[in-house]
Amino acid sequence: MQPWIKRSLTAVIGLVLLMVAVAAFGFWQSERRMQRVVEVKPYPITASSDLARGRYLYETRGCAECHGATGAGRAFIDSPDMRVKGPDISTGGAAKAYRPEDWDRILRHGVKPDGRPAFIMPSEDYNRLTDADLAALVGYVQSLPAAGGTGVEIKIPPPVRILYGLGLIQDAAAKIDHALPVQQPVPEALTPEHGRYIATTCVGCHGEHFSGGKVPGGPPDWPAAANLTPGEGSAMGRYPDAASFSAMMRSGQRPDGTKIAVMPFESFGKLNDLDLGALRLYLASLPARPAGQR
Repeated sequence: MQPWIKRSLTAVIGLVLLMVAVAAFGFWQSERRMQRVVEVKPYPITASSDLARGRYLYETRGCAECHGATGAGRAFIDSPDMRVKGPDISTGGAAKAYRPEDWDRILRHGVKPDGRPAFIMPSEDYNRLTDADLAALVGYVQSLPAAGGTGVEIKIPPPVRILYGLGLIQDAAAKIDHALPVQQPVPEALTPEHGRYIATTCVGCHGEHFSGGKVPGGPPDWPAAANLTPGEGSAMGRYPDAASFSAMMRSGQRPDGTKIAVMPFESFGKLNDLDLGALRLYLASLPARPAGQR
């Protein structure tokens, strides 16, 4: 055998062994990460009787996208190699034994009652909910009649599991600053400040800086999230006024009639005019960033 062939084979074998070792380590680490305990200081949330506000939040903040309109649970990713279904959270469902502090843990921190991280729950989108809104949302969920749904279902392809184990994809509990003080109420008004409160729902896909990019852990056929900051490469240039922005959020279509993929328009389309107007003002106030910087 020629020396160069032998060297090439050795290099290939070494690379394969390295890849196998990395994959095995990733799988092992993923299990450890899923089983870790995340310490969160108990913060009891007493359910509110403001069911109208709770229903509005449930319908517009993406809850129905994963748990369905009745709380019975819904598969929001369903492909041959990846399936993710939110659990039944109606009366008698997965949250039936939740204590007041468990609602704060799961919604604001992405931590289950037993202290382990919730792998899929996008709690970074709910971490900044005020006490009043969190209480209203909990009250509404607890009012949902038993829907007879099933528990959570998570089927992810090996590469996603490995990337999670290596820390390249993070669960919400790893993203959130658990020491942040509770969000104080912001007056509901046509202001960037109120828009910032609404925009927390967008963080999971568009990133904390709202400049978009590939959604971590999303299916490979998902397009990159759009850049929502001003400037070159921003999607917001298509929506120069409140009317065009609201039309897009309610129809799921760009001004040219093309459909926007992945966005949860079933929820966003139910935002009221004030919230949509304030959201647009906030996005317009952001510093410009190159697309993809999350």
